[in-house]
Amino acid sequence: MQMSIRPFQVAARPLALAALSLAIAGALVAPNAAHASAFQLKENSAKGMGRAYAGSATAGGDVSVVANNPAAMSELDGTYFQADVTAINFSAKFSGSAHDVLGRPISGGNGGDAGTTLPVPALFFATKVNDKLHLGAGFSVPFGFQTEYDRDWIGRYNGIKSKFESLDATLSASYDLTDTFALGVSAIAQRTSAELTSAINFNAIGLQVQQGIQQQVAAGVAQIQAGIAAGQIPPATGAAMIQAAVQQGQASAAGVAALTPQGVDGYARIKGDDWGYGYQVGGFWKLTPNDKLAVNYRSKISHRLTGTGNFTTTPGYQLLLTNPALAGSLPPFANTTGTADFTTPAVLSGSYWHQAEKFGFGIDLAWTKWDVFKELRVKYGNPGQPDTAEEFNWRNSIYASIGGDYYLNDKLTLRAGIAVDTSPTYNAVRDVRVPDSTRKLATVGLGYKASEHFEINASYAHIFVNNAHIDSTSSTGDVISGNYSDYGNLLSLSAIYKF
Repeated sequence: MQMSIRPFQVAARPLALAALSLAIAGALVAPNAAHASAFQLKENSAKGMGRAYAGSATAGGDVSVVANNPAAMSELDGTYFQADVTAINFSAKFSGSAHDVLGRPISGGNGGDAGTTLPVPALFFATKVNDKLHLGAGFSVPFGFQTEYDRDWIGRYNGIKSKFESLDATLSASYDLTDTFALGVSAIAQRTSAELTSAINFNAIGLQVQQGIQQQVAAGVAQIQAGIAAGQIPPATGAAMIQAAVQQGQASAAGVAALTPQGVDGYARIKGDDWGYGYQVGGFWKLTPNDKLAVNYRSKISHRLTGTGNFTTTPGYQLLLTNPALAGSLPPFANTTGTADFTTPAVLSGSYWHQAEKFGFGIDLAWTKWDVFKELRVKYGNPGQPDTAEEFNWRNSIYASIGGDYYLNDKLTLRAGIAVDTSPTYNAVRDVRVPDSTRKLATVGLGYKASEHFEINASYAHIFVNNAHIDSTSSTGDVISGNYSDYGNLLSLSAIYKF
């Protein structure tokens, strides 16, 4: 009796699609942004970091307002150039366990420290055109991360290496509508790139093949039994046919099991990039000679990441693909193209600053509209492959900080601040890719005014991250459960020159 494995076609194809979907999705949402929740970054000002970004748009003398609130350029009297670099050191260590779809433990360790140390640069230029008009330009990194686990860790089917980066080029202008109010606008060009690697669980795919064989055998046995009941097949002949079908099915399943043993994995690598465009609008008020308030809205930026997927299979799986009965139903894991629509979120922020003779203090609030990230839908270069979607359903997040400056003398300024940053993830949606949780920051900094034209700043921040629990299932049914212990250290330096 020649057996076909057509029932597996329905089960097998979604596995291939889910694997590619997971890869592209993971490349977009992997964890370990240094400062803000999820993969959002605020590291574009050493001066601002010293006070936990309190008064980020209102404290004055900070050219990063080109990207943070263009209206605040109204306070920059002259032509400025500012260069910042922040060293981001973030640690993420997992402890827990993992098992496959049958409940068997997955071999491997806990992945080591998935964090890394990376530099984040920022450059800004601003000039006063006349008494009312200011222009500026900037380069910054508003979103980014890089994380990498040991290649053989227990969560390798969820992810191994992940890298994501959005680079912004910003052109800004501000105009003083009155002596106490300025309006600013920015045009933003954003290039987003992503890379992800992960293991492919061919044993789980082999289990799906075996289930398809079992279903086919059961269907064949049912047909034979119906023929016996209808008198179309003699009972003795029918019994022999049933025995032969069961034996052939068992032999086929055993062959598939031998070719797809547990722990013999494939490997996937996905890369993609895209340009997107957005804007921001800001307002800046001088409430009193000593009090300033600023509000800014940054738009969401939509991307269609276009990339390639490269897959490494195993010799056993390649042998399965040569079986004519299986070749049409098994996912081939051939190199292909894919696209995924992705949106970086809108941000609404407010900044307040009070200035006194020997000190200044401020407050910042920011609301990030992460609920735009409900799902990631992947479309494939092969028109025969239907769309797949990964659901995320993130929540909006809030960042709040308070901090200030103390002017030790005409040249030296001391800074300090604290902040809290809520996470868009929560237990129901948190996974290995984004083991994020609420963060608290403590920062210190100093500024030194070397001359009327030149100023340098240095700041340090420590990030305390709440315990992040995950209980996540991969596209091939592998379950990983446990907790993350995360923390971060930031060191930022800047130089400001006024012409």
